[in-house]
Amino acid sequence: MILEAIATGAAGIFGGAALYINIAEHPARLECGTRLAVTVFAPSYRRAALMQASLAGLGLLAGIGAWLRGGEVWWLAGGLIMGSVIPFTFLAIMSTNKQLLAPDLERESKEAAILLYRWGRLHAVRTALGLLAFSIFVWRLVI
Repeated sequence: MILEAIATGAAGIFGGAALYINIAEHPARLECGTRLAVTVFAPSYRRAALMQASLAGLGLLAGIGAWLRGGEVWWLAGGLIMGSVIPFTFLAIMSTNKQLLAPDLERESKEAAILLYRWGRLHAVRTALGLLAFSIFVWRLVI
């Protein structure tokens, strides 16, 4: 049950943190105006990226481990869903991140505002994946 608990905890923390970013932090940034939102995006991104990548990897490995140790295929599915945020980030979000972090980005431009809104929508996919994995893991723990 240790791997199951680790997978569930990692997915829960990831999903909760991602949800917080989508419903509180990012909207609050946007309310402060594009210039400030772009300015605070960089330090926020740096701090969150390491935590979220670690949790996604931990959820992936623990889910796979639980399945390999004789658990149901749902542990594998949840682990793969949790791990899918990693390639999704690289394939779908990374170019937006790089543009938002570019030193030559005009911080008050329409382009910057569009990038911020795009980032929020893309991050919502990561949130949904994390919460789906967490839901699967909790479901398998209680049944």
